[in-house]
Amino acid sequence: MAISVKICGINTAAAADAVLRAGADFGGLVFFAKSPRNLAIEAGAALADRMRGRIKLAALVVDADDETLARIAKSVQPDFLQLHGQESPARAAAILARFGIPLIKALPLAAPADLARSNDYDMADMLLFDAPPPDNAARPGGHGAAFDWQMLKGASVTKPWFLAGGLGPQNVARAIAVSGAQMVDVSSGVESASGVKSDALIADFVAAARQRIAA
Repeated sequence: MAISVKICGINTAAAADAVLRAGADFGGLVFFAKSPRNLAIEAGAALADRMRGRIKLAALVVDADDETLARIAKSVQPDFLQLHGQESPARAAAILARFGIPLIKALPLAAPADLARSNDYDMADMLLFDAPPPDNAARPGGHGAAFDWQMLKGASVTKPWFLAGGLGPQNVARAIAVSGAQMVDVSSGVESASGVKSDALIADFVAAARQRIAA
């Protein structure tokens, strides 16, 4: 099976074009004020329009209220809402019921026991396993931190899932081999500086994930 690649934190037209050229399958737009990749909803809508029909679009939010979600749903029209905060299963189910947009639920993995939480999110179309944020971090993801990928090897996860956290062109092929991932997600690992996407790193990451260049 071909590896699916998601590039998250797209925040400029140049980055959007680089992601499309590289042939990524998913693109992520961040709507969270504490992220260096944060977008105003109007800017996110323009980027979504630029990429629409050529890539699957995910709008990343962190414990967003219904008013914010409604504005994103109307203006950005994402294919997925990516819930990257402390959203409970009940809250995730309520978001799906209200907005009807398929969900990606991000879950931090610090230990194998954390995998059990994935069973609570049966309303999500997909899951995303990420490293826990550093202590006192202002945001839950995008730190470039990795976790023990072997926790996922052979794990009984009923939903399709992304591997995220600390990935880059240099290690993504190994991460896929160790974890058994069929989908990978990257943000800071394809940046030349915080929040600044690199065309070359995006292309290298997609190629490495698909085993076309040595990892």
